[in-house]
Amino acid sequence: MTPWEMAAVLAAGVAGGAINTVVGSGSLITFPTLLAVGLPPISANVSNNIGLVSGGFTGVMGYRPELKGQRERLLKLAPASAIGSLIGGFLLLNLPESSFNLIVSVLIAISCTLVLIQPRLSRLLNAPGLNPASSSAAHGGPWLWLGTLAAGMFGGYFGAGQGILLLGLMGILLADDLQRLNAAKNVLVLLVNSVAAVLYAVVADVDWLAVLLVALGSMAGGFLGARVGRRLPQPVLRGAIVCIGVVAIVKLLTD
Repeated sequence: MTPWEMAAVLAAGVAGGAINTVVGSGSLITFPTLLAVGLPPISANVSNNIGLVSGGFTGVMGYRPELKGQRERLLKLAPASAIGSLIGGFLLLNLPESSFNLIVSVLIAISCTLVLIQPRLSRLLNAPGLNPASSSAAHGGPWLWLGTLAAGMFGGYFGAGQGILLLGLMGILLADDLQRLNAAKNVLVLLVNSVAAVLYAVVADVDWLAVLLVALGSMAGGFLGARVGRRLPQPVLRGAIVCIGVVAIVKLLTD
């Protein structure tokens, strides 16, 4: 990479780390940037995933106040994220590259729809006798566990959009503040990316210079995203989630 290309990747890492912390889909900035500087698609994807782990860590640290009281919830959901990540990583390394954009676009569209209709669905599901998670409201029950598994598969396969999917599912199945759910989402996404990063580092073609640049940028971006995201009102945060998801779909289908 030339110095200008390295600067572009570093800047993309900052933006991607910030967006991942606030919403998700930061890979839709970092991944195309790595493609633009000449990395092959699969190498760009795995290098991007490994690089964004550091940003996930700083994002989680920035949301520590919102994580209070969620330890048991996260311990129940963490195995689903880890298993899903391994399955998604396996699919990435074995499915045809031609199916990549279409699969990711469909999943992001579903995620955005869940986030958009979440308030109405929550009211419906919380009506007497209609809430499927009523027996384990603090953790979302088996439906959220399975949804977290699916999000982990999504994250292990690509990464962008898994946070949107998790927020949509948790918003529907958990009676909690959106900022607290966002904090939990950051922990689970960090776990998914970390598990996938270990897998990719062992078996995939990784560009370690790209990893370093994305890691440094996303580390700063994670801190920035936490400072901004924790101050956003819930309607603004919800709107940002949907807008970024729509942009992600357009970008994937037009590239």
